[in-house]
Amino acid sequence: MPNRFPSLSGYGVTWSANKRVAIVALVITALLALAATTAWFTGRGGHHDEGSTPSQASTSSPAEAAPKPAAGSGSVPKPPQIAEPVAFAKAAAEMLWSYDTRDTSRDQQLAGLRAWMTKETKYADWASVSGQVPDPLLWSRMADQDQHATGTVTEGHYPGAFKQALAEDPSAITEAYIYVVTVNGKQQIQWKKGGGGAEDRAVTLAVQCRPNHDCTLAAIAPSVTQ
Repeated sequence: MPNRFPSLSGYGVTWSANKRVAIVALVITALLALAATTAWFTGRGGHHDEGSTPSQASTSSPAEAAPKPAAGSGSVPKPPQIAEPVAFAKAAAEMLWSYDTRDTSRDQQLAGLRAWMTKETKYADWASVSGQVPDPLLWSRMADQDQHATGTVTEGHYPGAFKQALAEDPSAITEAYIYVVTVNGKQQIQWKKGGGGAEDRAVTLAVQCRPNHDCTLAAIAPSVTQ
């Protein structure tokens, strides 16, 4: 057993084809037409843990169904009632970088993540979010070592390409009200016998914030756009 275990944020997957096409067709084509964001959809992995490798990625099916939130979500916090995209994205990033295998099962982790998702299925890319959770075997090994992590956010912002595209066509966002937000921060990881460490983290999220509604999570980008 190695003395260093990967964090949840090291398990990214590319956005599912159908959801990516839906988002591109209805939202992102208008908002993220710049070349810098084209790679945002087709790239892999983004910000990985130094100790993670492709062989450690989750083997779950992209269409894997998460347990309903009613099944319990362990240490995963409930989504906050926030109507501002950057503030919600910062809360979501902190949630994504935090977990506790000591009191939360993998199914509970998935249920907790599911509760943050938009209920509008044509915009919800569940595969990009559930792909943050290690496969059952690895989760079990992490639990054997009491691995847990706490995320802290240092800042959140709209990427430059998103701001430029929005400035050029402000009305484009009114189709789905999906905002692109990049969040930076740190993750403190700990396990048995005093093991642990801290690492920088960054993630780009697609957040849906319709007028007069609380924000929800739509997707996690496969790579970070600053």
